[in-house]
Amino acid sequence: MTTTAASRIKAKQRPGDRAFSGTALGAGLLILITLAAVAIFLIAQSVPAFFADSESASILPGTFWQYVGPLIFGTVWAAFLALVIATPLSIGIALFISHYAPRRLASVLGYVIDLLAAVPSVVFGLWGIGVLAPAVQPVYDWLSTYLGWIPLFGGTVSGTGRTILTAAIVLAVMVIPIMTAICREVFLQTPVLHEEAALALGATRWEMVRTAVLPFGRSGIVSAAMLALGRALGETMAVAMVLSVSGAVTFQLLTSTNPSTIAANIALSFPEAYGLNINVLIATGLILFVVTFLVNALARWIVNRRKEFSGAN
Repeated sequence: MTTTAASRIKAKQRPGDRAFSGTALGAGLLILITLAAVAIFLIAQSVPAFFADSESASILPGTFWQYVGPLIFGTVWAAFLALVIATPLSIGIALFISHYAPRRLASVLGYVIDLLAAVPSVVFGLWGIGVLAPAVQPVYDWLSTYLGWIPLFGGTVSGTGRTILTAAIVLAVMVIPIMTAICREVFLQTPVLHEEAALALGATRWEMVRTAVLPFGRSGIVSAAMLALGRALGETMAVAMVLSVSGAVTFQLLTSTNPSTIAANIALSFPEAYGLNINVLIATGLILFVVTFLVNALARWIVNRRKEFSGAN
């Protein structure tokens, strides 16, 4: 009896099963090896930059941390503004596609959203510098005139519209398709019985969404937001083309005095860099690598806190 039971439990491995298992294992290990190789390269090339000063590296105003500090601020500030703009819009579009739009319209909008996610960033940069910046400049004048008492809208308005707020709007437009696609799929997975139960109890469509759909998709919304934040943190060309940088640390959104981002600074400075300046730029890339890793780790921690959540809870 024992031998028979053991033979039933142990499945026979076919050559195809072993090949697939080995391929999947190799692919997983390849990701870890690649990540480790990138980290080792960045750390090895960055060590000289941490102890450099303005005498050994002409790109530095003083120490390395004086150079990278404003870049970290600009990177996080631009990505945060983009996330503030993109999150409510993405959730609203996803809810409209999943629960309000007719089926044919929803399928068309879903296809358009997926298509927008594949648009190259340089196209968004061209749109931002050629269309968006001139269009929003009068709006910035109005904000400065009537809301200038708010510190964010204070200062002298840029005459070109190429400000940190314009760059944040471009980043928001870039990450909206990603967030919308993820939120849409999460909202569509809401148990139909829960939605019907809420409607049967007399809830309106919005009350059903608020009490059944949004709580069910909360972890998915957080994951989508963190994924979009990671995309915004590492965006290069769009920010480099739109933003008129000065290297300052300021919260003002409408002036020509704008902080730069790490990725944009690397793209603009690397072609003329030489000697220890290259190590300095690679070191800023290591900082961006660490910031992005921490953002993804935070997202994973938030999602894991709710991994046991289900619509029945």
